[in-house]
Amino acid sequence: MRTRTIVVILAVAAGLGLLTGRFVLPPPSASTGTPGAAASSPGNGSPMPKPASGPMTNRHLLTAAEFRKVGFSKRIYVRDRVGDGNYANAVCTGEKTIGQTLGSSDMHFRGLMTSRDAGNGDSTEATKVDDQVAREVADDAGSRALAQNYADRLLLEEVPCQSETATHWIYGPTQTIDVAADITASWMGMYSGDLNSTGAAPRDKEPCGGIAILRNGSHFGVLEVYACLDTAAMTRIVRAAVTRL
Repeated sequence: MRTRTIVVILAVAAGLGLLTGRFVLPPPSASTGTPGAAASSPGNGSPMPKPASGPMTNRHLLTAAEFRKVGFSKRIYVRDRVGDGNYANAVCTGEKTIGQTLGSSDMHFRGLMTSRDAGNGDSTEATKVDDQVAREVADDAGSRALAQNYADRLLLEEVPCQSETATHWIYGPTQTIDVAADITASWMGMYSGDLNSTGAAPRDKEPCGGIAILRNGSHFGVLEVYACLDTAAMTRIVRAAVTRL
């Protein structure tokens, strides 16, 4: 009799759950697959982050501490500035400045470098490319709709870099990370020319850094990671960047 009572109670509870929505499946894990993947829980009982709004400040930009969390041991120097400049300055993206692409000349730039030496007249770019850990360019678009528009345009600019002649460096497939509603990032891993034998990124190799397009509420940005990070590390860095943005 006792067993039957328990079964009845569980059945009633399940039925109420279907009506109230209290009994749900656990949230999916972090998405690094195709665009449109479901948002993932931040875990540890912490609330979902809210989409950003209002002016950009340096506190919205990626910190050096995030690279230490993925095992990058060298000291990182952080350099910030506001203005215009290159953001993904490759032939396959048109070699334009962010101002030429979006018409904005007051973007926030952050360079993370292992050297104090900056070159090319830009304090956020290391004199030696090997000293560049990452570089982020971000701003407030003024509205979520415009931030979405900018992010879409910036992502489309990178697509040509996913198809290059053999032996040329190349970007891999687009990976998507949805943190919460209106907080999302799309990133592509970078592969050296010696791994490009077919005109496309290899499917069985890890990337060596890459590029991410970030959108958080009305904020948007581009993050280039020069450090040779694999998929797991890139996923963590990009997630941290878009959540902070």
